Amino acid sequence: MPALDMSLMERAEPHFCDAFATYDQGDRDLVRTAQEITMAGKMAGFTKLGRRRMLDYLYGFMDTLEERGVDPFLKGNRLDDPSTLFSRDRLGGLFNADPTPQTRAQSDLFGPVVDQQPRERALIDQLIAATKLYDSSEAIQELFAFTIRLREFAPFNAMLLHIQKPGLTHAATADDWWHRFGRVPKKGSRPLLVLRMKGPVDFVFDVQDTEGKDPPVDAFSFPTFGNLSDNRFAEFMRAVRKEKIDLVQLDAGDGQAGWIRLLAHSKSDKGKNVYQLAYNRNHPAPTRFVTVAHELAHLYLGHLGADNGRRVPDRRNTPHELMEVEAEMAAYLVAMRNGLEPRSESYLSNYKGAFEDLNLYAVTRTANAVETAMAISAQKLWNEKE
Repeated sequence: MPALDMSLMERAEPHFCDAFATYDQGDRDLVRTAQEITMAGKMAGFTKLGRRRMLDYLYGFMDTLEERGVDPFLKGNRLDDPSTLFSRDRLGGLFNADPTPQTRAQSDLFGPVVDQQPRERALIDQLIAATKLYDSSEAIQELFAFTIRLREFAPFNAMLLHIQKPGLTHAATADDWWHRFGRVPKKGSRPLLVLRMKGPVDFVFDVQDTEGKDPPVDAFSFPTFGNLSDNRFAEFMRAVRKEKIDLVQLDAGDGQAGWIRLLAHSKSDKGKNVYQLAYNRNHPAPTRFVTVAHELAHLYLGHLGADNGRRVPDRRNTPHELMEVEAEMAAYLVAMRNGLEPRSESYLSNYKGAFEDLNLYAVTRTANAVETAMAISAQKLWNEKE
């Protein structure tokens, strides 16, 4: 489910209650009534995108009812003319109109949340756009396969390495090669550039550009989760809770996975906002893992708005379909890098003709952030191996 805007949810709630009261057939069936409301929206002229957006928010609204003790059938007013529910001053204006384009320039992910001119955009983002390295589904899939193999590097650094040397298999700093593996860079070998955790940049070398002792067969093997256990999943959730994210376990059918929404803005200009993330407790642990990664990706991609404490810009003006593709791509990277196999490849094959709009910088940096939030960052895995 896409990221939900709580302010929009609050404006829609009284209209949703009226709609449930109006379309109730006496059985108090929330799902059936939500579908009736959506179908009525279609008859009232809602676009496909408008109906989809409204249904997403209807389901998000329904998920909170039990927790809040709200009965929409009793709280709402039954209308004599149901068509008025979908007028421009009610649900039509909230969900059927295209979002108003923002006039401010879109800032780069994890950069300053301020207006930026094109010449001030991140150099890495410019490089990707200028070279058109990833303008096809085949190129994206090759990049993802490379990033998944290089789990010793964070996803964004793996992309930087792929840009510089696509055939690379293993890389490390000169210091690591010597102290960990007894190898040194060959004379005249060309270093590769990556970003340092708490500094500007670092230089690493491909294993083929070093000489010395043979590295151990399992030198670059890291823990994988594979058939993820409930206990291991619970560990990840404990880490997520520490990130000011309230977790909700949904008791839902297989067709509903989860959602995320903003609960409160930080009182400090540099603090982190508070969010609520829901996942279907009836799904197996690997599916829950991918759901949580997908919803966290919405947060770090800026789909819920700016979050200064997390250095996330406001990207709510991203088209709905592109939001879903970006979030699923980030979740796919996180899952595959950690031994799980989500069925996400169709997102690439179905994403026709829109690669020029895809922000790979945002996707790879978001995968970094999701892994860190779930306490499974590449740096942590490296330390565990040591």
